[in-house]
Amino acid sequence: MSGDKKARYQALVEEIREHDVAYYVHAEPSISDRDYDKLYRELLDIEEKYPDWVYEDSPTQKVGGIPLKNFDQVAHVVPMLSLDNTYSRDELESFIERVVKGLAGEMPEFAIEPKVDGVAISIRYEQGKLVYAATRGDGRSGDNITENLRTLKQLPVSLRGAPDVLEVRGEVFMTHAGFLRLNQQREKEGLALFANARNATAGTLKLLDSKIVARRPLSIILYGTGEVSMGAISSQQQIWDMLADLKFPISEWTHLAKSRQEVQQAIEHLDEKRKSLAYPTDGAVIKINRFDLRESLGSTSKAPRWAIAYKYEAEQAETRVRDVTFQIGRTGVITPVAELEPVFVSGTTVSRATLHNFKEVSRKDIRVGDWVVIEKAGEIIPAVIEVRTERRSGDESKIETPETCPGCEGKLVQENVFLRCIDPACPSQLRRILQHFAHRGAMDIEGLGEAVVEQLVAQELVEKIDDIYELSLEQVEGLERMGKKSAQNLLIALNKSKEQPLWRLIFGLGIQHVGAGLARQLESAFADLDAIASADREQLAAVEDVGEVVAESIYQYFRNESNVKVIEALRESGLNFKSAAEVILDEEHSLIQGKKFVITGTLSQPRDTFKEKILAAGGKVSGSVSANTDYLLAGESAGSKLEKARQLGVVVLSEEQFENLAQGNAVV
Repeated sequence: MSGDKKARYQALVEEIREHDVAYYVHAEPSISDRDYDKLYRELLDIEEKYPDWVYEDSPTQKVGGIPLKNFDQVAHVVPMLSLDNTYSRDELESFIERVVKGLAGEMPEFAIEPKVDGVAISIRYEQGKLVYAATRGDGRSGDNITENLRTLKQLPVSLRGAPDVLEVRGEVFMTHAGFLRLNQQREKEGLALFANARNATAGTLKLLDSKIVARRPLSIILYGTGEVSMGAISSQQQIWDMLADLKFPISEWTHLAKSRQEVQQAIEHLDEKRKSLAYPTDGAVIKINRFDLRESLGSTSKAPRWAIAYKYEAEQAETRVRDVTFQIGRTGVITPVAELEPVFVSGTTVSRATLHNFKEVSRKDIRVGDWVVIEKAGEIIPAVIEVRTERRSGDESKIETPETCPGCEGKLVQENVFLRCIDPACPSQLRRILQHFAHRGAMDIEGLGEAVVEQLVAQELVEKIDDIYELSLEQVEGLERMGKKSAQNLLIALNKSKEQPLWRLIFGLGIQHVGAGLARQLESAFADLDAIASADREQLAAVEDVGEVVAESIYQYFRNESNVKVIEALRESGLNFKSAAEVILDEEHSLIQGKKFVITGTLSQPRDTFKEKILAAGGKVSGSVSANTDYLLAGESAGSKLEKARQLGVVVLSEEQFENLAQGNAVV
């Protein structure tokens, strides 16, 4: 039973990571906020029950988001935490109860404001001058988007009467009217339309040309602070007042509530008020007003205990199913999609909605021609939630489950509730496989993005993964918007990727349930890719973090004839198949080999940099401190892991001490 539970935990970690990347990095959410929160809570429940399983890079251990390579990074002096969400009055009441209990029975005053559906940012001023602006990133550091933020007319570049150091925090967004104008203009120009205002905002902030950003209808609202050099601010109300005095744009609606009843009344009032606001909102933020009480409650690694976001019910609308099409994902999963008569809901016109899977279609008995109720859950992904069977005329037609893949007519297999194409050469599947393979978290092939992949597959220049290594300069240069220099750079990046460590290749292959963390474990446990491919189920299941379900997935992947051909072709292309753990370790690594490390706190380099050094030297990396831990590598703001390490007598290393250890020098 524990094996199944651990397999579920691993699957949850990887699924939530993928959703985090879709939301924070690509600004293309793949599920609703509500569905995401269900997965996240399930993950939390498992980690609370089995704390030794917790990965250091579990989604619960950090705020989602990966800083982009195209921008310099800015470290947040005060971490930018996210908020826990709640969707019911009972859950909100439970939050208030926890707060009161944590404050020894004292009912605090709550500050309530709209939850703007935008992109979180932090802006730093020194001596009244704007120094930089940064995205949330991973909560500890984010992308330096200063030049893009300077284009916002509402944002002052200099302040009078401000503290010597002032970090203000808020949301960048597009108003309903601004977003509509932007999409109308893009339609005239024959460009793809943005799905919603948040996606458009996130995409705009990633642009490297601030001249283009200046033409986009971005707005901003400030509501909080990070580092402030003066200590006079002691409440949220004082923050609101200070921001207003300094002429920052703030929400036109805020409220202070002194009782449970007043909190409930405030969120009801805001629910009505937000319908007339010029910008998108999806909830109310409820915070303790006084800072000293906030400090008493503290925070988890991801969210403060003194605040919560109350999400309003998603808006619904009724429309008709005109047709059903099939979408094929990276792992070959076939998702039925309802093509709808366009209907306006939650600020946008909706013409498509996911039907999730064919068992869901059967359970709800959804038919082409049906009148259905759709909901933009989290105001992002439309879904069919109910069928109006009483409105049927008899002309409706059942949705037939395909017998072969709609993309390649290949074989389909049923896996739990999902129907999956198992042919990696399937064109529809190949596009997503290649995008994943080239992603910077996998093989990191710069220049092989979505637009290039689309053309390569459409022109049949690439029919399987290994074909990218056979591309010629002439073929690449012939692609749209691909000049000679860009084509040369892509070929250089492809050649460079052949030297990537084995775990990146394992992850890039897209084996079901195998994420980056698990790929590292496999590299550590086996001599090379051939050893993994020839391992039996028992050998695979014996690897740390690999359960029976995941072992079966890996085992079957390497026994699929199409996959075997791709792997052999990748070998012939010269990719690295050897594990770093098989490199003969010299004396300088002898102090790390076999030792168990935990990494925590803010370090001068990404944690993965240190993790790779440890793994390459034969060490192990864990996500939690225990009596079996040999070393804790601790940066700034190390927190509870540092306290636990000291209690257990674990050796605590600074970055300098770690580097000395890596060079074979004993820790003094």
